[in-house]
Amino acid sequence: MDRRFVYLDYNATTPLHPEVKAEMIADLELYANASSMHEAGRRARARIEKARSSVARLIGAPDPACVYFTSGGSESNNTVFGTMYDLGRRGRVDEAKSHAGRRQKIITTAIEHPCVLNAARRLADEGFPVVFLGVDAQGRVDFAELERELDPERSRGGPALLVSVMAANNEIGTLEDIPAIARLAKAAGAFVHTDATQAAGKIPIDVESWGVDYLTLSCHKIYGPKGIGALYVRKTAPIEPLIRGGHQEKGVRAGTYNNLGIYGFGKAAELALAELPSYASRVAALRERLRAGIVERIPSVHVNGHPTKVLPNTLNVSFPGAEGEAILLSLDLEGIEVSTGSACASGSLEPSHVLMATGVGPELAHGSIRFSLGRDTTEADIDYVLERLPPIIARLRRMSTVPASLSATT
Repeated sequence: MDRRFVYLDYNATTPLHPEVKAEMIADLELYANASSMHEAGRRARARIEKARSSVARLIGAPDPACVYFTSGGSESNNTVFGTMYDLGRRGRVDEAKSHAGRRQKIITTAIEHPCVLNAARRLADEGFPVVFLGVDAQGRVDFAELERELDPERSRGGPALLVSVMAANNEIGTLEDIPAIARLAKAAGAFVHTDATQAAGKIPIDVESWGVDYLTLSCHKIYGPKGIGALYVRKTAPIEPLIRGGHQEKGVRAGTYNNLGIYGFGKAAELALAELPSYASRVAALRERLRAGIVERIPSVHVNGHPTKVLPNTLNVSFPGAEGEAILLSLDLEGIEVSTGSACASGSLEPSHVLMATGVGPELAHGSIRFSLGRDTTEADIDYVLERLPPIIARLRRMSTVPASLSATT
């Protein structure tokens, strides 16, 4: 098979959907400041509100006013944690709950995106009690630990202020049971946040049935432009601005509106919702073709994450006896673009914190590759990977001083 270009790093970012690109080009003349009261400004504002409604529909939010535009997922997540800082510092008294008084405890997981982990660590530095929940070998939250940490009688740190658990892991694709987590957290009087950056456009999202107070989105993960994201905030949940200034976004997010980014976000959300059923089934079949082919053709591999409760497009595999960066660079020479984990961790010499949390040892973690498929992935792409990958692994194992495991995990 001739050399071809195969992009399998869609969890890092996605290309612009052709219809998103066309919409943004058509809207180039809607350049006016959306805060201006003249006709051009009103037209730009109307287009922004149309986009807000499309984003709200993607996540099942009945009121578009609960959607706030930001610069991306990291800003949205930090806005939530900044709000918790403000609430915890001044004290939150909830007389309707048995555990009344100041709430400062933050509960999250050990496998969150770095922007959540680092925001939580910052609160810990400020004296907030912060708990990083463990996960099982497949990346699912330990519910016994969560229940214990939500019970002030059985844990340290007092009643919980926030529970933050990502909907889908960006490295291994494991899906968390957000509705069940939210029910436990709400019963304990805590606010609930989920980073749905990787879930949007891949699985159905419904903020009402999930019961979350805050939900994070990023446009460039759903075939839209970079530099634009959103934060859903339930009407009954408090929110404090991370960026202060003007009146934009009802004072929650100051700064001149990113017109084109928002327009593109609206169109991308509209298309993601419409294409979700066909996307999920088609890409899941391709993912299974890739998984089965790797297990069949390469001995002693370890498939990471949950076998069924997983994003339809994500496959994370460890190759004992081969180093992840060497695999990545070798595939790159063949025109195949993959990742050794989260794009945000590129350049780090440390093994994946996600894989380590699931109990995968450092050697396996260092030999892991994330294949993330997308709407443009074809069977021919998968077959090309299955042709080029086995000899690469065999060659790297021959060169390695680390022996491959004698058992394969599928």
